[in-house]
Amino acid sequence: MSALPAPVRVSPLIKFGRWSFLAFGIAYGAFHQNRLSKKEAAIREVESKIKAERDAKLAAEKKIAAEKEIKELEALAK
Repeated sequence: MSALPAPVRVSPLIKFGRWSFLAFGIAYGAFHQNRLSKKEAAIREVESKIKAERDAKLAAEKKIAAEKEIKELEALAK
C-alpha cells in the first residue's frame, strides 16, 4: 500500500480568507433570519386578526342555523 504524501501547508492568506467568509456567512445568515422573523411575525399578526373576524362570523352563522333548525323541529313536532 502506498503512503499518502505529506499535507500541503496552506497559506495564511487563504486561511484568513476562509475564516473571513465563514464569519461573513454566519453574520449574513443571522441578519437575514432576523429580518425574515420580523416579517413573518407581522404576517401572523394580520392573520390572527382575520381569523378572529372569521371565527366570529362563523359563530354567528352557526347560531342562526341552530335557531332555524329549532324552529323547523318545533314546526314538525306540532
